[in-house]
Amino acid sequence: MFTGIITALITPFKNGKIDEEAFRKLVEWQIAEGVNGLVPCGTTGESPTLSHEEHKRVVELCIETARGRVPVIAGAGSNSTAEAIDFAHHAKKAGASGVLVVAPYYNKPSQEGIYRHYKAVHDAVSFPILIYNIPARSVVNITDETLARLAKLPHIDGVKDATGDLARVSSLRMAAGPGFCQLSGEDMTALAFNAAGGRGCISVTSNIAPRLCAELQKLTLQGDFAAALKIQDQLAPLHKAMFCEPSPGPVKYAASLLGLASAEVRLPLTEISDAAKQQVEAALKTLGLLDGHHERKATA
Repeated sequence: MFTGIITALITPFKNGKIDEEAFRKLVEWQIAEGVNGLVPCGTTGESPTLSHEEHKRVVELCIETARGRVPVIAGAGSNSTAEAIDFAHHAKKAGASGVLVVAPYYNKPSQEGIYRHYKAVHDAVSFPILIYNIPARSVVNITDETLARLAKLPHIDGVKDATGDLARVSSLRMAAGPGFCQLSGEDMTALAFNAAGGRGCISVTSNIAPRLCAELQKLTLQGDFAAALKIQDQLAPLHKAMFCEPSPGPVKYAASLLGLASAEVRLPLTEISDAAKQQVEAALKTLGLLDGHHERKATA
């Protein structure tokens, strides 16, 4: 069900509040540019600093605006299993295509605890669940053995892998089978991830360059890796710039330059440094994204 380029959406803010108009416009633009899916309220959407009410509102806005044109995979992660279940229930009721559930962070559960967390969410809501494995943020790594065990549950559809370990695509295929959907969670290695058997990428960069990211994914899934590599080389400076400081600071600054949304983030995140701004601007100019209308709008 889930394949290609899926954007991990930023949550635009304006004077400390969710900028609903900017968010709706962002969703419309993403769909017009050819993305294959949307993830509201992931880490890129600053889910840790959204209230529960705000979180649910953003999910509803995304589903309402998308109107079934692309799948909406709602972020439903929490280090509290009960909270994850509540978010998943809400997403299903609101009409999401599925949920993305991050490994429980801070608690540092065992592999058995991780399994039981996901099984509890699975048993509570009968619709597609993607596991999100990102040890750099959650401090726990979901092993291939645990993922293979979870893959046996009928509504666990796949994993967003942000480990950066490309060997895991093959080892997990052996453990869980080729039917278990593997999506990259790291833009820079998305091409190689698909070459090893992945089916797509849940992307930060596609907030800013959705059409190019979509084309790269299309080419890799067609097996044209030579053409995809040309696009990857174009995108590489932007991929790098998007993580030059804690995300989503850089991507929100890029969005502000393109007139998509403000650069506003919530504490404990802060405005990115001048050096980071220069890196982001240079990456956008390399792709021609600050030429003409966009550059005038950004400097107006």
